Amino acid sequence: MDIEEIKKNSDNKDFIMKVVSKEGKLLDYASDELKNDKEVVETALNQDGEALEFASDKLKDDKEVVMLGIKKAPWTACYASERLKADRDVIKSSVETYGQTLYFASEELRDDEEIVKAAVTNKGLIIKYASFRLRDNKEIATLAVEQNKEAYHFLSPRLKQDEDIKKLIS
Repeated sequence: MDIEEIKKNSDNKDFIMKVVSKEGKLLDYASDELKNDKEVVETALNQDGEALEFASDKLKDDKEVVMLGIKKAPWTACYASERLKADRDVIKSSVETYGQTLYFASEELRDDEEIVKAAVTNKGLIIKYASFRLRDNKEIATLAVEQNKEAYHFLSPRLKQDEDIKKLIS
């Protein structure tokens, strides 16, 4: 697809719909108006969840739109609005397959046991972004260290001395 042609037609909804249905990230070249058009953005996201990066701020604050992006590419939760980075459903759906999303989660969700367990189960090192309280939770620490021994370095001082935890790294 010729980028110049896309740029010339950036405000032509029918044209952009065809383009993004084939290559979602070409949403980047759509007009601001079309980046704010839910139908256009959802078409792009259905083709490639990474297109969420190019959606308008308004649509990055639309839970349905963001959840579609996450379904296709879990790491794209990083593009969600601050409000949605504090939304339990949004963050949970992402960390279940992409633990790194905990980095972008609100402070409140970094202190949510279920969210943190899901995150460290598939990315043990991400425990470093969990609340201090949960870095001192033996069950979560065990999951993190089992997934990646290096997670040990981010545990509470108390758990670094725990014999069961020490066995996991030896």
